[in-house]
Amino acid sequence: MKEVILLQNQQNQNLQGSSQMPAQQSHGGHELFDAHEAIGGLVGGMEQCLLYEQHIQDPELKTMSQQHKTFLTQTYNTIVETLKTGQEPAVKTQTYNMAQGNNVVYGMQPSQPKTPAQSVNELNDECISSFMMGNLKASASSFTMTALEATNPVLRRVFADSIPNLIEMAYEVFLYQNKNQYYQVPQLKQEDMQNYINSYAPVQGTMPH
Repeated sequence: MKEVILLQNQQNQNLQGSSQMPAQQSHGGHELFDAHEAIGGLVGGMEQCLLYEQHIQDPELKTMSQQHKTFLTQTYNTIVETLKTGQEPAVKTQTYNMAQGNNVVYGMQPSQPKTPAQSVNELNDECISSFMMGNLKASASSFTMTALEATNPVLRRVFADSIPNLIEMAYEVFLYQNKNQYYQVPQLKQEDMQNYINSYAPVQGTMPH
C-alpha cells in the first residue's frame, strides 16, 4: 500500500496546473510545435514579399503587397511577444480593412493555356498575386490549427483573432485577381444553383436555451 501511495505521489509531481507556473511557461508541446510552424510560414511569406515587389508592374498590387507586409509585421510582433511572455501583448491584434470593393465578376472568358514560367523575367502580376494568395491561405490554415492546439489562452486568442485578417487579405487579393481576369469564377446553371441553395431548411420551432 505504501508503495502505491509513493508511486501516486511521484506521478502527481509530474502534473502542474497553469495557475501554478509562470505565464511564459504555460505552453503545451503541440502548441509550440504548431506555433513554430505557423510563425515560420508567416515569416516566409513576408520575406517573399521582398522578392515580389521588384517584379510587380501594377502600382495597385504593389501598394497592396506593401500594406499586407506592414500589417503582417505587426501581427508577427504581437504573436512573438505573446509566445515569449504568455501574457497580453503591448499591441493587441488589429483589424485589417481592405481597400477593394466587394464586386465579383462571374463568368468565364476563353484564355490561353498557362505554362510555368521558365525565367524570372516571365513573372508577372498574375503570378505574383497567386503567390500572395497561396501564402495567405497557408497562414490561415496553420493559424487555425495552432489556435485549436493552443493551451495558453492569450496565445490561442491572438492566433484565432488573426485568422479573419488573413481571410480578409486573401479576399482582397482574390478581388484584384478577379477584376483583372486572373481568377475567373464560373457559375452553375440557375436550376442547379437553386437546387443547392434550397438543399437545407431552417429548424422550425423554439430553440432550447
